[in-house]
Amino acid sequence: MKIAGFIIVFSLFTISGCKQSIECDKRYNQILRYFSEGNFTQLKVRSDSLLELCTEEKQLLNKADSLLQIAERIEIDFSVAEDKVIMQIKGRMGDFTSEDKSLWENRNWLEYRMIDGEKRYFNRAASNLNLLNSFHNNRAQRDSLEAGDPEIKYRKSHTQLIINASEKQDGPVMPVDLTIYFTLTIDPDAVPPDKTVRCWLPFPKEGYSRQQKVTLLSSSHGNYIIAPDSSVHRTIYMEATAKKGEPLVFSASFYCRSSGQYFNPDRMIIIPYDKSSELYRKYTAEQPPHICFTERIKNLADSITGNEERPFETARRIYLWFSENIPWTGALEYSIIPNIPEYVLKNRRGDCGMQTFLLMSMLRYKGIPVRWQSGWKVPPGAKNLHDWCEIYFEGTGWVPVDISYGLQYSNNQKTREFYISGIDSYRLIVNDGISGRLYPEKRFMRSEPFDFQRGEVEWDEENLYFDKWDYEMKIEYSK
Repeated sequence: MKIAGFIIVFSLFTISGCKQSIECDKRYNQILRYFSEGNFTQLKVRSDSLLELCTEEKQLLNKADSLLQIAERIEIDFSVAEDKVIMQIKGRMGDFTSEDKSLWENRNWLEYRMIDGEKRYFNRAASNLNLLNSFHNNRAQRDSLEAGDPEIKYRKSHTQLIINASEKQDGPVMPVDLTIYFTLTIDPDAVPPDKTVRCWLPFPKEGYSRQQKVTLLSSSHGNYIIAPDSSVHRTIYMEATAKKGEPLVFSASFYCRSSGQYFNPDRMIIIPYDKSSELYRKYTAEQPPHICFTERIKNLADSITGNEERPFETARRIYLWFSENIPWTGALEYSIIPNIPEYVLKNRRGDCGMQTFLLMSMLRYKGIPVRWQSGWKVPPGAKNLHDWCEIYFEGTGWVPVDISYGLQYSNNQKTREFYISGIDSYRLIVNDGISGRLYPEKRFMRSEPFDFQRGEVEWDEENLYFDKWDYEMKIEYSK
């Protein structure tokens, strides 16, 4: 009887567990539907009920929590109401008709999402619309304005000096000494008092001839840990305790020497790839979700390159296509985009990293090794987050390429196409790959899961997203 009774009790427990598991799956599928519909209020309600019922379903709870975090990030990126975006557009472009607005929305030049039944526009929708309108409809005016832009004029003269110096010597040239002060400030009471806050700040890579003499000068907290240079993302990590009503500040200062480099295509030695090498296999592989060989990407790459088999000319053809077809625009946070290359192709626009993801996908599909590189561009008066890449040519090595800088305004082909095989001196290299683990490892979902430039912050119970803190970089230059 005891055995029979045990079997009955066990059977009842199993049946009950199965029913609960079915109900948990049902609620999670509802969460997925609410997410895809933009019904974020109901998504939050259903997520709470899932947490109450399905305490043992850890994997399901983690997936639901990730969707909830992404929904919250979408709401932050798409926070502009329709009446406000109309005023923003008028301020930039003057009066327009409702037909104009409908046309822009249908082309997705004016980006919005339906959230809880309302149109919510991307925070940079108005400025991006102005950029896209200029690119497609006012090309001559846009070219004239960009050619006269002080940053672009300085860049062109600087890159010409790099070309000239590279004729006399191989390797990096035109060094610039940078002293960088980086500060990350967490909002008061973003973390409960007396809780430990974990913070990662960007720190320069050392394994590159273009970036030398890296030296830490100071840190706000003495318990810092600098990640090994072999880490995908180079960081300096610190901990501190939150205090009630006070901002929490993490900072570090460091020195490095950054140089430019130019590879003259006429002098590059390029031999057939060793396709059995580890390097070739690693850097021609897909890295989903953002380095991928979808049918759209493969068809486009093939249509651009045709029968061309020479690696440099293949890369050059793709680069020239970008300059004519994919304008730079401000980007959504990468963590809310399921597939960045497909987004760029669908919308025909993207920022530096989005363009780089698409470029890398196309090149790797064509059997050309390419790796991510990113950190900051740091020219005087124009510092900003920035992404680019390096292409490997057998016989020459790694060659830097900046797809979003595009062609320069010059009749000299080398100057015009500088960024197909060159890089300026104003770079801070922090990353040489994507989606790496932070050091020490982060416990919660990162604010930026793929790249690392602004920093990352968390405490015992959650990640702190970008809306809870701010960052600042100051630079002193010497040559």
